[in-house]
Parts: sequence; C-alpha cells; structure tokens
Amino acid sequence: MSKKADIETRLREQLQPAHLEVVDETRNHNVPEDAESHFKIVVVSERFDGKPLVARHRLVNELFSDEIASGSIHALALHTMTPEEWQTRGGEAPQSPPCLGGGKKS
Repeated sequence: MSKKADIETRLREQLQPAHLEVVDETRNHNVPEDAESHFKIVVVSERFDGKPLVARHRLVNELFSDEIASGSIHALALHTMTPEEWQTRGGEAPQSPPCLGGGKKS
C-alpha cells in the first residue's frame, strides 16, 4: 500500500470525514520523487467541532507520529475544518506555497 493510501485509510477510519483530500506534494520538494514524504491533507470532520486549530492538528499528527518521528513523513500541510467551515470557504482549501527548502536539482 502506498503511503498516500495508508494516510487516507487512517484518516477515514479515525475521523469519518465529510471530505478528504490527500495530495502527495513530494515532487515539489528537493527529495527523490519516490520518497512519498510531503503531503497536503484537507480533512473536513465533525470531530473538529469545538476544537481549536492546534488541537485539530495534534489529532491528525498523532495518527502519524511514528512516521513523523522516523522521518518517513517529513511534512504534513494540514487544512482541518468542520463541515460548517468548509461550506463557508466554498469547498476550497488554500494552495500550497512553493518549497523554500531548496530548489530541484537539474
């Protein structure tokens, strides 16, 4: 199973999201293309109701704590919203900024 598929499975099981997007953004970073190490996650869940942003991010990060600690997942760009927030945003998540950690080598 790919890392992306594993992330999707865990998020679906733990958060029962109304909307989920997992985007492998590894290609935008100065790492081997097959590294599967940088992900953008957009997750909309009622489990976030009443929780501040930092608590939402901690909840998601805890699901992948082993992978983050080992370095197999280097970065998670998290966009965590309640269904109401998602609707207010018009069903759109912010675009990821370009990587500032070094350019791609030609």
